[in-house]
Amino acid sequence: MPTDELAVELAQHEIRERLHWFQLDRRDFLKLCGGGLLVCLGVVPVEAQEAGRSSREHELPKEVSAWLHIDKKSMVTVFTGKVEIGQNIRTSLAQLVAEELNVPFHSITMVMGDTDLTPWDMGTFGSRSTPTMGPQLRTMASTARQMLIEAAAKRWTADPATLTAADGKVCNPKTSQSLTYGEITLGEKLERTVSGDPPFIPASEWKIAGKPLPKANGRDFVTGKHQYPSDIVRPDLMFGKVLRPSGFNAALTSIETSAAEKMPQVKVIRDGDFVGVVAPDAWTADQAIAAVQAKWSIPSQISNQELFNYIRNNPDTEDAGPAHNNGSVAQAMATADVKLEQHYTVQYIAHAPLEPRAAVAEWNGDKLTVWTGTQRPFGVRDELAEAFRIPSTKVRVIMPDMGSGYGGKHTGECAIEAARLAKAAGKPVKVVWTREEEFTWAYFRPAGWIEIRSGVRHDGTLVAWEHHNFNSGPSGINTPYVVENQIIQFHAAKSPLRQGSYRGLAATANHFARESHMDELAHALNMDPLEFRMKNLKDPRLCAVFQAAADRFGWGRSKPAPGHGFGIAGGVEKGGYVATSVDLEVDAASKRVRLRRVVQAWESGAIVNPDGLRNQTMGAVVQAIGGALFEAIQFKDGRILNPHFAQYRVPRFSDIPEIDVVLIDRKDLPSAGAGETGIVGLAPAVGNAIFAATGTRLRSLPMANGGEFIS
Repeated sequence: MPTDELAVELAQHEIRERLHWFQLDRRDFLKLCGGGLLVCLGVVPVEAQEAGRSSREHELPKEVSAWLHIDKKSMVTVFTGKVEIGQNIRTSLAQLVAEELNVPFHSITMVMGDTDLTPWDMGTFGSRSTPTMGPQLRTMASTARQMLIEAAAKRWTADPATLTAADGKVCNPKTSQSLTYGEITLGEKLERTVSGDPPFIPASEWKIAGKPLPKANGRDFVTGKHQYPSDIVRPDLMFGKVLRPSGFNAALTSIETSAAEKMPQVKVIRDGDFVGVVAPDAWTADQAIAAVQAKWSIPSQISNQELFNYIRNNPDTEDAGPAHNNGSVAQAMATADVKLEQHYTVQYIAHAPLEPRAAVAEWNGDKLTVWTGTQRPFGVRDELAEAFRIPSTKVRVIMPDMGSGYGGKHTGECAIEAARLAKAAGKPVKVVWTREEEFTWAYFRPAGWIEIRSGVRHDGTLVAWEHHNFNSGPSGINTPYVVENQIIQFHAAKSPLRQGSYRGLAATANHFARESHMDELAHALNMDPLEFRMKNLKDPRLCAVFQAAADRFGWGRSKPAPGHGFGIAGGVEKGGYVATSVDLEVDAASKRVRLRRVVQAWESGAIVNPDGLRNQTMGAVVQAIGGALFEAIQFKDGRILNPHFAQYRVPRFSDIPEIDVVLIDRKDLPSAGAGETGIVGLAPAVGNAIFAATGTRLRSLPMANGGEFIS
């Protein structure tokens, strides 16, 4: 992504609204004032998306010892600030290290997301772990392998070029001598600063990478041994709860805490508008916070009914994106044989992670340690340092493998709450958000209004394309189709709800609009939708996934059964190429939509772990069903109206169709990420299939919020 577009992408998803700002006590105030200089802290946005801005302040270490260590028993420890949130990056990164270092896979232990132990990292998001951390760790592993060979050569007074490294040993084929890596390092640090780009083992020669190895610590997850952030226990642990306002942007007008304070071992903490309790167990903490009587003043706020009119008419000029202009859309439209102008909408949706936010905070003097589920441990570390006016070196954030994030755990609200309560309690405190808190006080995938105007010749050639996205974001906004005359622009808007990153970002919204519009054009031309797309594509990788999805699906070889419709859509984003074909059934009487079959073709360069990639792709399809058909945040007067799974419909087992994933392994290309783009093809393919089945074109997500499609 070009730098200017990345900057817009980052800016659009910053979280400006902190949940809490703490007051200074007198001691902290004097510390902050120091020798009489008052330091004023401004509002620093919390980067809830691809936090690349801060990366300019951090230079990654070039020393091998910062990234990996080999002990006397030849066991390898790898350090990375990336985190495991269910995407299985722990396994695939270990495969890449094992491949370059030439050690058995089981000898690798990954230390991830611990700010005291791992190099700084901007976060785990944006499908960046494989394409950025993969080469970083391969560089260190390749250098380490060469260091080991050179060290063995020195001991044997041999030419390093004559030695080999394999299976955790350096061997001299001429003398049959061998040393394990541990016998060479003796557990000492690998002291070398890497310069240049050491050669990597080509993907075509991979023996460990490229294989479907099982999840590195999979047994711990299926046996219950693994400790998620919400499972962490510390000595003398207390449990915390935080008083929530009765609506967004509320001001506290009165509070009565005496009933809670009378409860045994309960402590009430108030810091400005922040009110929380700590108790010896979670149940007592719940009772105590319920006993606090508070009154709030809530300003008038809009609801879903005014949403799209609001975001179209409330621009945020600070984050406005540059327009992409090419040729003359006006002139091309004047000569087009077929013209089409439509708008498309997407609602706010929630991330709905299986594990809500959780954190355990512990103070030891002025040192703060927090265990929490986050995609940005270093970002949360900085949030904590800012909240408590302490150096970031005094904060350690540890991220146990957590129960998913989907872009929704970039910020550290829960960690800050636990730390504030722990500071007051003088003991470690655990805070675990309820499902209602997660739905209400986290942030949402941005809603959006998208306008597309296009022109095409009778022969199917696109001649004009104009695409405007209001609020949901610029990700995936550029068309992959060849069209000489284009205007494409993202328009930032003031959001009535707290919004931020979500898996795939706005690429889901922009692909839904674009691929629905392409389908509409195809039907206007009486052309097959796949043929129309192929006619306007030159990218061979995108053509390949479309063709692969069509071939596996049988596109064009059969007609839908009565009541069924076929749909196809695709796109490219973040180095991942996807095409999705669906077969769905619409009951004529009830209008209920039921997906019967999904074929998704995927290509993202050389495949590191086929099983992991297949699982990622299949998971993306399942999650996409929710956004396509059911999920929408309902809100009114500063309140979320559906903050529980009973009211917020996510995909169920009964919704899941037959899913067929076609993986294209391009060993000649670098591996790209696969976490995000796999989600973008389903919604437009479903909308196109509903049109094929019923003749009704749906242009708003979700398309079947009540189960039946919304015409």
